[in-house]
Amino acid sequence: MRLTVLGCAGSFPGPESACSAYLVEEDDFRLLVDFGSGSLTALQRYAGLHAVDAILLTHLHCDHMLDACTYVVVRRYDPSGPLPPIPVYAPAGAPDRIAAAYSQEEGPVDDVYTFYGLQPGTFPIGPFTVTVDRVNHPVETYGVRLESKGRVLAYSSDTAPCDALLRLALGADLFLCEASYLDGMDNPPDLHLTGREAGEVASKAGVGQLLLTHLVSAWGSEADTFDAASAAFTGPLEIVRPGSRYEI
Repeated sequence: MRLTVLGCAGSFPGPESACSAYLVEEDDFRLLVDFGSGSLTALQRYAGLHAVDAILLTHLHCDHMLDACTYVVVRRYDPSGPLPPIPVYAPAGAPDRIAAAYSQEEGPVDDVYTFYGLQPGTFPIGPFTVTVDRVNHPVETYGVRLESKGRVLAYSSDTAPCDALLRLALGADLFLCEASYLDGMDNPPDLHLTGREAGEVASKAGVGQLLLTHLVSAWGSEADTFDAASAAFTGPLEIVRPGSRYEI
């Protein structure tokens, strides 16, 4: 299993990164997990315009799904003709949300995407065994666990601390975890994690490696986030960058 970080900026694109988008590959199958603002550029840079076999959207905030709207143009108006629909696994409301963001006048996008509604549980996508569960965020949001050939990648999506996150991360070889907030600040509740909280989950779950993502560069401090996570988790730890690749 290979993870390629296409975008990792939190809440809005930063000067060096698009928003959340992660390409996970196994046996020539490419699953795009989230498709946030600006990440279509990175998809072309690090993989290819058509290098997607399926899409999983963890929730419908723009920084995790907006370029799925832009991608309608790519699939519908390819010079060789319309491309076959690709599967999209997403929360309820995704078909209407994507269609409306693309165009209020052109109607559904079922010529581009075949939608499957997410709900807590386990199901296959290509070579992956996928487990999703609701996490602690203001809108319907799913953390993700991907398993293939005995290896496990867990992804927090956006969440405050919750039991579901710990279950999804348990024993994962690699834990891709958001760390939007700084410790010691008066952070809004039930929205995001701090670096310390991400490290605590990683430590309790016994993960092999912790990757911090979704930092809001304009408002935060990478150094402080890293130090806070390191104090709570003593295993391998880094802050991800666009284009970073990890073999799992």
